[in-house]
Amino acid sequence: MSYQVLARKWRPANFRQMVGQEHVLQALVNALDANRLHHAYLFTGTRGVGKTTIARILAKSLNCEKGIASEPCGECSSCREIDEGRSVDLIEIDAASRTGVDDMRELLDNVQYAPTRGRFKTYLIDEVHMLSKNSFNALLKTLEEPPPHVKFLLATTDPQKVPVTVLSRCLQFNLKRMSHAQIQGQLQYLMEQEGIEADPAALGQLAAAADGSMRDALSLLDQAIGYGGGAVRQQAVEAMLGSISRDYLVSLFAALEAQQATEILRAARAVIEHSPDFQRICAEMIALLQQIALFQAGPELADSEQFSRELLEHYADAWSPEEVQLYYQILLQGRQDLLICPDQAGGFEMLMLRLVAFAPPLDEARPPALKKKPETRADLNTGAERGLPAAGTTAAPSAEPPPTTKPEPAAAPESSTKPEPAVESKLPAAAPPAVAAEPPGSAPAESKAAIVGSEAGGARADFDWSSLAYDLQLGGLSQEIAANSWPDVYDGKRLRLSLLPEIRELATAPIEAEIRQALERKLGVSLQLELAAAETLGGETPLQARERRLERERLSAIDAIRRDETVLKLQRAFAAELDEASVVRIGSSKNEEVS
Repeated sequence: MSYQVLARKWRPANFRQMVGQEHVLQALVNALDANRLHHAYLFTGTRGVGKTTIARILAKSLNCEKGIASEPCGECSSCREIDEGRSVDLIEIDAASRTGVDDMRELLDNVQYAPTRGRFKTYLIDEVHMLSKNSFNALLKTLEEPPPHVKFLLATTDPQKVPVTVLSRCLQFNLKRMSHAQIQGQLQYLMEQEGIEADPAALGQLAAAADGSMRDALSLLDQAIGYGGGAVRQQAVEAMLGSISRDYLVSLFAALEAQQATEILRAARAVIEHSPDFQRICAEMIALLQQIALFQAGPELADSEQFSRELLEHYADAWSPEEVQLYYQILLQGRQDLLICPDQAGGFEMLMLRLVAFAPPLDEARPPALKKKPETRADLNTGAERGLPAAGTTAAPSAEPPPTTKPEPAAAPESSTKPEPAVESKLPAAAPPAVAAEPPGSAPAESKAAIVGSEAGGARADFDWSSLAYDLQLGGLSQEIAANSWPDVYDGKRLRLSLLPEIRELATAPIEAEIRQALERKLGVSLQLELAAAETLGGETPLQARERRLERERLSAIDAIRRDETVLKLQRAFAAELDEASVVRIGSSKNEEVS
């Protein structure tokens, strides 16, 4: 008797022998036991997960001579014929080779005839998404209302290509990919039944290489048995798959932890001597980094069967979550780079050196990832630990200086202060004065009126026009005129505001009256207002004061960002530079105080 491959020899004959897909099997078993049968079933999923196998078992359950049941006997002539692939009532169609509408018309012409021997005539259409549009249209009517003796079983790996008109006429079951543990357990069981010696580590490598497909795993197992001369050994499987021993993987990670370029090159060249599949090596390193990240999120989330718990715990404590994510991203991108690299061995060496080059310095404090609470943005805004003003706020001088700070000298009386030098500008609103960087925590030089009242006979230090101009709740042009003026005289009853000539021309009598009424409501006194024209700026306007204040806050925010530990790490890791122009205040308006 000729040799039969493992994938066919050990194909499940009933639902109990299936591995995984419990969510599909339970629905089918209950439907068969209750005799609640649909006329069309659609099975979807990736290759090698059991779509055709489940369809054949369902066909046996429907046509078993002992009756419709979830467990076909497997002994009657109908069950044996289906198992052997020679049943005349199970018509298997390869949609990839019969895509034309003429092929579908020939199939539908025979639908009306009763089954030859069984209870139902079952049409199993594999890769149904390969049918043409006209074929699908020809199938719709029969698929919706077939004769009572006809059942349709459809299977596809690409359900997105199946028209929704077909999907709506079928019961759809989505088969999942097999897990690593399910595949390895089934391979171990088959080796025991076959009486073949197999290393558990070798079976684990085959299960990982199968990538969720049981059929791929059985094909690889057949290849491994032949390669190993009747036994499945770890070293033989590694050579067959082009993978490496976990010892080499651990040596690469140890060199990366020590950040020794010579050591990681030595470990990389030891790997290269085995002529491995570099894509698979990168995949194994990525898988280990993923398990480390899961262990950091929660030890119970990691898969300790694939990697030892001691290994995961060691690197979860040695590296921060940011470092793990950085290495993960570098290796993920490195796999793509290897595909276009002229020499994959040299490209692999460069990839290992890239990991070391972007690793944070060892002398930098790196608390254990599971113990350190990450710094939040709220912590940055407080600035309490750094002694910096919060981003987006004005640094107000405190009533008492900190103990470690030298007391500042007493400020000179306001009457002796000199006004800031005037800035020549025709339109102050369009060209605010340049702002020099001030040290964090310095008090702003606000334009509180040290107004020399030549006509009033004195100065009023309690009049802050830069703040008052925005508190009047003016709108439109009135607000712009008030913001571009500066006070000359104020004695409690009379206020004279100066404006540049081009601005003064816009201040009509109604606008002047509106500003005066808003001032009287705000100050609670009857006030005489005069708007005068001046050839040059004689003081700071509220608009200039506000923009100077906002610029000072922006510089304080930039300083806080530059000192942030996360930003410093990113700059070192990616040679990044801070775009100061992108640091802007969000949600500010001219009529609101900066908070």
